[in-house]
Amino acid sequence: MSEFWSPSVRELTPYVPGEQPRERLIKLNTNENPYPPAPSVEAILREFPADHLRLYPDPESRALRQALADEYDVDVGEVFVGNGSDEVLALAFQAFFRHGLPLEMPAVTYSFYPVYCRLYGIERRSHPLDDHWQINLDAFSQNCSGVIFANPNAPTAHGHSREAISRLLKRITQRVVLIDEAYVDFGGESAVPLVAQHNNLLVTGTFSKSRSLAGVRLGYAIGSRELIEGLERVKDSFNSYPIDSLASAIGIASLQDRDHFDACREKVITTRERTRKRLETLGFEVLPSQANFTLVRHPAQEAAQLFVGLRERGILVRHFNTEVLSDFLRISIGTEDEMDSLVETLEVLCR
Repeated sequence: MSEFWSPSVRELTPYVPGEQPRERLIKLNTNENPYPPAPSVEAILREFPADHLRLYPDPESRALRQALADEYDVDVGEVFVGNGSDEVLALAFQAFFRHGLPLEMPAVTYSFYPVYCRLYGIERRSHPLDDHWQINLDAFSQNCSGVIFANPNAPTAHGHSREAISRLLKRITQRVVLIDEAYVDFGGESAVPLVAQHNNLLVTGTFSKSRSLAGVRLGYAIGSRELIEGLERVKDSFNSYPIDSLASAIGIASLQDRDHFDACREKVITTRERTRKRLETLGFEVLPSQANFTLVRHPAQEAAQLFVGLRERGILVRHFNTEVLSDFLRISIGTEDEMDSLVETLEVLCR
């Protein structure tokens, strides 16, 4: 550790993203979409005027926010955009969760949430999942700085219905409830329509998963005007231009190609269900998934050994070396051919 670091930095344990290998592997470890972005995105990359890059982008990202507002049938003033949903989440932690009380979240969820708590000095209160590896919404209380969870949850992939979210919001009214919908397009039910009735609801999303734009870094939030203004105040105190002109144009093009979006999403869902059945035939327990990944474990095989065996054979999945998840592998859904290779390799490893 450096003597130049602030004390709070010495105490941090940063988030560790999934491996980005340099060699060619079947990459099923970071929940990227196996299919390319919309064809109109490629057209933007070919035709974007380079001269525009000498100018600062619109600090309000008005065009991109309007495209998202049209997509979700909300007012443009109820939309915020950022440099990936991780940045949007980081700004939300600063804007809404520093009230001196614990932030409530599931004990098993997106592992960036505890990192933000440590970074911003926010105490967290974690609630265990139920016996079915699902978030227990009834465990959340009003005696907190806020509530945050992913829906569908990561890495367990279960999603709660809009009706269940509505019941939660009728109970918790005095603190922000943040619902991270990074994976909602693969079978979940979005809470965005509830924003009109609940001014404490903030829904975040990303272009990285269902829109195949992980390499561009675009995220967003939808909520009441007062919540969006809170995010804007923090953003403008940190970075007035988080969305560059090219990324904005790409995001808008992606939103406008509904047919491509629907086709890719359906292919992922179909492949996920086909893979689930084949893994269950091999003896795996496969948690029900409403995401573009699945969490699995085998009663007779150690997950760590399977992870190594797959890696040695050119297939990369995710193993979380934690007490709760050590028996599981998280497998992103790839193309049909990639998932065939995965299952065929597991057939060998599980003999």
